[in-house]
Amino acid sequence: MTMKKIAWVVDSSAYVNTLLKNHPDVYVIPLNIHFGQQQFIDGVDLTSEQLYEKLRVETESIKTSQPSAGEFAELYKKLSLDYESIIAIHVSNSLSGTISASMNGAQIAQVHMECVDSLSLSAGITGLVEKGLILEKQGLVFDEIVATLRLEATKFRNYILIGNLTRLYKSGRLSSVQFYLGNLLKIKPIIQINNKGQLQELDKVRSQKKAIQYLINKVVESAEQDGVNLVYIMHANALEQAESLKEAIQLQAPNVELSIGEISTSLAVHAGEDTIAVLWYLP
Repeated sequence: MTMKKIAWVVDSSAYVNTLLKNHPDVYVIPLNIHFGQQQFIDGVDLTSEQLYEKLRVETESIKTSQPSAGEFAELYKKLSLDYESIIAIHVSNSLSGTISASMNGAQIAQVHMECVDSLSLSAGITGLVEKGLILEKQGLVFDEIVATLRLEATKFRNYILIGNLTRLYKSGRLSSVQFYLGNLLKIKPIIQINNKGQLQELDKVRSQKKAIQYLINKVVESAEQDGVNLVYIMHANALEQAESLKEAIQLQAPNVELSIGEISTSLAVHAGEDTIAVLWYLP
């Protein structure tokens, strides 16, 4: 049997759209979600609906964790039977220990694997896999694909409107003072994952309407100045808001393709319900 060239592995913080879900060479390894002493597997035994129900009433601590090196090793050993090489694209190394576990798993399994730090999450990972599949189809060799994707990761742009300050506060991303003032003044924080893969506060807006207009302006500006033609709109149980945002952007930037998707449950744990974001790669 002739072995396939490349297997693609992502963690479940990625936005697994139809292309990734149906592609025979793309594999998803799930993160874990912990509610107190209970552990759930992201996207396997906890649906997004169940998660949001729990977030509304749960009083115990909620956190996420990456798969173990052993879980990665088990997957990589299986893939090595059918593939020559593996490219793993994971959530930013500054936000999670997933890359470390993945690399350790590859060493245990003794496979030819390279990790690409997405410097992002969600649709940021999606965009890199889509780009990688195109490069592979074009005939680029393994090392060329990896190098190109690492450069591509630095071109990621994103603006995230946090829907629920409580979740951001409980996840340790917001101080008690910021949390109190944010709720008191109804401030809508805009955060961003910078080009080092780190989460940073970018701006504060004093109403939901102004915050949404902020996102619209950023997309339109990049479409006009950078020639961006594909933007992902990601949401946390806020489909109506996402669709309304899409319509508003289309009015001002009709040539931009807009793709709506829901963030994974492992990300919603930190961002909270009603979070909405716009994400894209510079050409």
